[in-house]
Amino acid sequence: MIIPVKVESGSYNIYLERGALNRASEYFNLDRNALIVTDSGVPSEYAECVAAQCKNAVVVTFVQGEASKNFDTYKSILETLVKGGFTRTDCVVAVGGGVTGDMAGFTAATFMRGIDFYNIPTTVLSQVDSSVGGKTAIDFDGYKNIVGAFHQPKGVIIDPDTLKTLPGRQISNGLSESVKMALTYDKELFELFEGDDFNIDTVIERSIKIKRSVVEADEKESGLRKVLNFGHTVGHAIESNTPSLYHGECVALGMLPMCSDKVRQRLVPVLKKLNLPTINSCETQKIIDTMSHDKKMAGDMISVVRVDDIGTFSITKLSFVDFANEIKAVYEK
Repeated sequence: MIIPVKVESGSYNIYLERGALNRASEYFNLDRNALIVTDSGVPSEYAECVAAQCKNAVVVTFVQGEASKNFDTYKSILETLVKGGFTRTDCVVAVGGGVTGDMAGFTAATFMRGIDFYNIPTTVLSQVDSSVGGKTAIDFDGYKNIVGAFHQPKGVIIDPDTLKTLPGRQISNGLSESVKMALTYDKELFELFEGDDFNIDTVIERSIKIKRSVVEADEKESGLRKVLNFGHTVGHAIESNTPSLYHGECVALGMLPMCSDKVRQRLVPVLKKLNLPTINSCETQKIIDTMSHDKKMAGDMISVVRVDDIGTFSITKLSFVDFANEIKAVYEK
C-alpha cells in the first residue's frame, strides 16, 4: 500500500507493506553513498539488508535508548559523515525506532544545511507516529526534544514484519500512540481496541492516515498539528523524571488528566488491556516543574489538548496554575 504525503516543503510516499524492507532500493534512491543509522537494540540484519541494496553504505550503530539522543551521539554521526566524505548528494537512512529516526533525521537536517533522509521504522511506536511528519530532535540538559528541526523524509518504509522481534512491552508502548489518535480522531479505531481482537496492520494504516491528514494540514505545528500533542505535555514531563518508563507508557499516563470523566472511564480499561500503566507513580510537583519549560508555554499560559468525547478534541489555552491544579486533581485522588 502506498500512502502519499503532500506538504509544502516536499511530498513523499509511505510504503506500508510486509516484506518491503527487502525491496528498499525499489522505493528509495540508494544508488549513492548512504549512511545507515541504527541502534544496538535493532536486529543487525535489518540495517545489513538495507546496506546491501546501496551503492556504497556505511552503518553507524549507537547504544539503544533515549539516553543516547544527545549531542554526543549527534557529534559521532556527524564525524562519520565528514570522515566518510559524504556530500549534499548523498543520504541518511534511519533503521530503527523513534530515537533512531530522531538522531538520523536531525543529523540529515543539519549536515551541509540538509541532505536527503529516508526512514525505515521498526517499532510500533515509530511506525504509527514518529516516522511521519518530519519532526526531528535531540534531548538537551534534561529536556526532551528541546533542540530540533523540521526535515521531511524523502520516503518511509513501514514493514510490519520487522515487529516480530519486538518484546510485548514495546508493542504496548507503540499502541499507546494509536490510542491517542483514536481518542482524538477515530471513534471506530478506539472501539477496535475495546473489542476482543484487532489487526496490527489495520491499526498501523488507520493511525498513519490520521497522522498524515494532520501533518498535511499543518506541517510545522502552527495550529491543528498541536492535536498530536494530546497526552504528551504531561507525558514528556513524566518521561523526564521516570527513566524506567517508555515513551508510550508516559503518554498513556499523560492522557488521563486531559480526558473528561466519561472518556477516562473507557480509556482506563483499554490501557490495562494493552498492558499500559494507569497509575502515576511520579511526584506530581516534579511533573509540574518540568512542564514549566514546555515549548507550548507562552508566558504564564499553556496550550493543551482535551478529549471530552471519543473521536473529538479541543485545543484551549489555560493558565499554568489552573493546568497544574487539574493534573493534581487526577493524579492525587
